[in-house]
Amino acid sequence: MIPLAFHGGTALRFLYASARYSEALDFALEQAPSQYDFRAYLRTIQSAFTAEGYTLDLKVSDQKAVHSAFIRFRGLLYELELSPHRDEVLAVKMEVDTNPPAGAGLATTVIRRHVPLQLYHHDRASLLAGKLHAILQRPYLKGRDVYDLLWYLSDPDWPAPNLTLLNNALQQTGWEAEPLTEDNWQQAVHSRLQAVTWEHVANDVRPFLDSSVDAGLLTAENLKHVLDQRPERRQIQTGRGG
Repeated sequence: MIPLAFHGGTALRFLYASARYSEALDFALEQAPSQYDFRAYLRTIQSAFTAEGYTLDLKVSDQKAVHSAFIRFRGLLYELELSPHRDEVLAVKMEVDTNPPAGAGLATTVIRRHVPLQLYHHDRASLLAGKLHAILQRPYLKGRDVYDLLWYLSDPDWPAPNLTLLNNALQQTGWEAEPLTEDNWQQAVHSRLQAVTWEHVANDVRPFLDSSVDAGLLTAENLKHVLDQRPERRQIQTGRGG
């Protein structure tokens, strides 16, 4: 799976200890497409788990640009005494964007997440760009998107978004407004958040948050504050000469 770069919510959880649970493993095909074979990867995954004594089956959809599969463990929840039903399935979703927008920054990080892992992934600026694309283009804004945005922007050391990647992604999905720049991307996000029902946002994401996180932090005032306090935003407001 070397051609694939990890991104999305689960990447945030693995790499940066985000407090939001994510139910999918998201990848982008960023290099060596000739080496990419989605079904071969899945067969390897199935063989490895079967050798460890797990019972699993695969449900695959690879006819569109985004290839997806549900890796389904039957009986595991019952075995772990998490369900009274012997046949209940624990499903892990895996998705690969085989036609990702150009311009992602890439990085490799070694982490310990139960076992040591070497992860090839989108860099921090590109991860933020991916989230901004979701916020600006999803027909229905999800609570997890708003939580992730607050999570990103509340870290003053998180870099500004990768605008090359963001604009390529927006163009790929039919964005008709002007390209986003370091001067206007915050205003575009402000405008998108005007339509948010904040109570619905908090209720939507609450089941996916660690118990230590207060979903009540998701308010219009808090999002406006972190957007306006971004270093690049302050530089614009005070003038580039400082």
